[in-house]
Amino acid sequence: MSRSPRLLLASSSPRRLALLRQIHLMPAVLPVDVDESVLEGEAPEAYVRRLALAKAQAGQTRADDAEAWVVAADTTVVAGGQILGKPTSFADAQRIWALLPSPDHCVYTGIAVIHGDHIEVEVVSTRVEFLLIPEADQLAYWNSDEPKDKAGAYAVQGRAAQYVKSLHGSYTNVVGLPLAETVALLRRANYPLWE
Repeated sequence: MSRSPRLLLASSSPRRLALLRQIHLMPAVLPVDVDESVLEGEAPEAYVRRLALAKAQAGQTRADDAEAWVVAADTTVVAGGQILGKPTSFADAQRIWALLPSPDHCVYTGIAVIHGDHIEVEVVSTRVEFLLIPEADQLAYWNSDEPKDKAGAYAVQGRAAQYVKSLHGSYTNVVGLPLAETVALLRRANYPLWE
């Protein structure tokens, strides 16, 4: 009896898991703990690339199956010339939201796939035109809990969609995992997508 190839998601993100399941990939979840501090002078592309690879390597180290494919990703939001992490408080979220209408608002995701010695890494970016969140909405949005664990303090797939005027690039990238590019990396790592 043949066994399905093992795919591991080195992430505890429910959004990434849901996106992979949307395209009928059913990875086992393998959360990893990686220091997500930005290095001094580090560009956003380099930052997410480094973290995605570190997470995939940590996942491979933790895996109990040497033949498994490990997928990892890291997403960050840049606006106003700043890398924007997850908000630490309502006041921090307000600071972040004030930057989101900036013309340089972009979401970057690094994706890494490891299978044995084979490593594939790519960075995807999506430009976002974001409206100013009205002051009257801000506390209610914060209290919805949606922005609290999100880089950039918003979820495009949730209530924040009302403030997104347009996207230039991958929608699933802004959610947290660009699917077309992830599948391309899995193909290059010889993952049998249709088994």
